[in-house]
Amino acid sequence: MPLLLSPLVKWTLVAVGGAMVVHWVVREVRRVNDELDARRVRAKVRVQERRPTLRRDPVTGEYRP
Repeated sequence: MPLLLSPLVKWTLVAVGGAMVVHWVVREVRRVNDELDARRVRAKVRVQERRPTLRRDPVTGEYRP
């Protein structure tokens, strides 16, 4: 027995389904971006820890590691 629905009901179901998909995609994109931002911050801290600190040589006035 075929399911007979009016076009308005069909378009409403399509719109609701599309909105659910868009909502899920936006949530996933935000989750992934949060993970990437956290990794980027950790990587930046590691790079800064390995970078030598420059100190001014009182005799010459030059900065040296």
